[in-house]
Amino acid sequence: MEIINFDSTPSIISQYMAELRDITIQTDSMRFRRNLERIGEIMAYEISKTLNYKTEALQTPLDTANCRTIADKVVLGTIFRAGLPFHQGFLNTLDKAENAFVSAYRKYREKENFDVFIEYIASPRLDGKTLVLVDPMLATGTSMELSYRALLTKGTPAKIHVASVIASQAAIEYVKKHMPDNTTIWVGAVDPEINSHSYIVPGLGDAGDLAYGTKE
Repeated sequence: MEIINFDSTPSIISQYMAELRDITIQTDSMRFRRNLERIGEIMAYEISKTLNYKTEALQTPLDTANCRTIADKVVLGTIFRAGLPFHQGFLNTLDKAENAFVSAYRKYREKENFDVFIEYIASPRLDGKTLVLVDPMLATGTSMELSYRALLTKGTPAKIHVASVIASQAAIEYVKKHMPDNTTIWVGAVDPEINSHSYIVPGLGDAGDLAYGTKE
């Protein structure tokens, strides 16, 4: 399983990551959402380099031109709710992609113990397609795996990409163990640990709340 860590090669993503983490900037929810979107746009561009292309002869006003277009059928899958602006960034770039949505949430049994539940799925058929699963925070990897398992009810994709802004090292190991070998992980940064509440440290806090406001 290949892991692409953008933090190992500094780029403009590094600037957007810094703004997402900075408590003096992340209080601007519109900028927070836009930074998630911008990172999604760049990651989608990088993923596009791994896709298969076909050559088509297309008519211009003056002559015909041989142009490359994406041959793969791509599905962008998102986990509500923090994944929405990140997803939009991917869709801005891969604008012909189909879309899938999964609602996954934590239900706490005790203060620091929870189970992950899948409550809603909306997805096209996935058989033979390239599935790009996007979720800004990959804390434990459990939500990502369960979302993938739920989406398998819609068919088996030929290739899987998991894209996150920040992942914990534990989540990387979990995904490597529980997701298929034909999965590639794309991440803006890998942080060393998660705390007792399964939040990534140093992380950036609750991405959903920072993007859309606190929940009751």
